[in-house]
Amino acid sequence: MPRAVAGPEIERLIQLLARLPGLGPRSARRVALHLIKKREALMAPLATALGDAIGKIVTCRTCGNVDVTDPCTVCTDPSRDGRTLVVVADVGDLWALERAGVLNARYHVLGGVLSPLDGVGPDDLNIASLVTRVHAQEVSEVILALGATVDGQTTAHYLTDVLRDTGARITRLAQGVPVGGELDYLDEGTLSAAIRARTQM
Repeated sequence: MPRAVAGPEIERLIQLLARLPGLGPRSARRVALHLIKKREALMAPLATALGDAIGKIVTCRTCGNVDVTDPCTVCTDPSRDGRTLVVVADVGDLWALERAGVLNARYHVLGGVLSPLDGVGPDDLNIASLVTRVHAQEVSEVILALGATVDGQTTAHYLTDVLRDTGARITRLAQGVPVGGELDYLDEGTLSAAIRARTQM
């Protein structure tokens, strides 16, 4: 068993950092060491920012986004097209679409995808509130921006069924060859989806 090389406070910092996605024990030690070396310039402001975030961050009751206001910044932005609603699985997906800057719509965060094997059913997701929003806000198009996984596709099919009588047009993101992708490196499922979703030049 390796000996401890630092006090319990530093070891606890490393253990907490190791819980973050993408960080294993080694990466967590490197991050912790960097924070310790930059205590005044980085660690103290980070601690303050984390403390502020704990007390102020809320989940928007309208769309499911996280922000410091409820309704959130996206929902209260008057320049957004309220007739288009983009459905995403998680807040990270919403942020990714916003980074791309290709939509000027409103969002609805489901909080996950249907996954019978993991025990996630329709009642575990924000589906009922989605149907209510589409009916109440005169939404003309619902864009299903869900992953190309089996669970993502299952969720998309389920949502298509429950939203069918709303009168809104239901669309989904195109799938296939990524920008900069070479065909030789793509799997058969991606190639098949790309062929089915081909467009005229």
